[in-house]
Amino acid sequence: MLKKNKPEKIMKICLIIGLLIVIIHVVHAFTLDRIIEYREISFYSPHFPQDMNGYRIAFISDTHTLSENDLKKIAVNLNEKQIDLLALGGDYHHDYEETELLMEILSQIETSDGIFGVEGNHDDYQTLFTAMETHGITPLSNSGVYVREHFYIAGVEDLWNRSPDVAEAIAGTAADDFVLLLSHNPDAAMSQNTTGVNLILSGHTHGGQVTFFGIWAPYFTLRRSITEYGQRFRSGWAVSRDNTPVYVSNGTAVQYYHIPRIFARPQIIILTMFSE
Repeated sequence: MLKKNKPEKIMKICLIIGLLIVIIHVVHAFTLDRIIEYREISFYSPHFPQDMNGYRIAFISDTHTLSENDLKKIAVNLNEKQIDLLALGGDYHHDYEETELLMEILSQIETSDGIFGVEGNHDDYQTLFTAMETHGITPLSNSGVYVREHFYIAGVEDLWNRSPDVAEAIAGTAADDFVLLLSHNPDAAMSQNTTGVNLILSGHTHGGQVTFFGIWAPYFTLRRSITEYGQRFRSGWAVSRDNTPVYVSNGTAVQYYHIPRIFARPQIIILTMFSE
């Protein structure tokens, strides 16, 4: 009898564990996954200028359908964090009429060195860049600028809609410069030479949107329509084909249309930079 009951007990235990996992994911989706995280990260590089140690870069990507009130809260919160530079990673709003309002709000974030941004696959780049320039934000489109001596920020066009060109974006930089590259889609880091870049910031993948405990996104395994590289660029640290560090943000929108986030918490990245 004991042997006959053992499989039933194992089945019951498995069902209980499975139910607990489902409950944990549902609770997470309705609690933490609806709260924007301000993730603080330290980044060390021998190429970063020593006299800029402690430099703080905020990175916002994939705001999508965030409300005006949510955006204003972000501006207030970042203004309390003493940001030196704000980088924008694309996919700001599906409604093009809202683009200028969004840029107006983001332009209120105080920085010492300005705000720079690239387009995403959901953006009309002409509308976007006009709105950016209207509000004092610098658009980067296969181009870049020196922010300070030996610190260069570049950005590339969207991989799906146009033709990103890393070489063109960083043309004119010197070997001893620190080069930060913005690319909405992290897949661009696998198709071009990135050896002249020291750090790439990307968004696009939403942290997998729906994941298993934040470590595996089923959709990225089943299909390659968002990224061609499976889990590689789901969230957080990765590397390009040339081993350039890539940080992929989960993005800032609380949800994407009606698809909730599950263990893919919306976030704003704040990098504090140091020379090794």
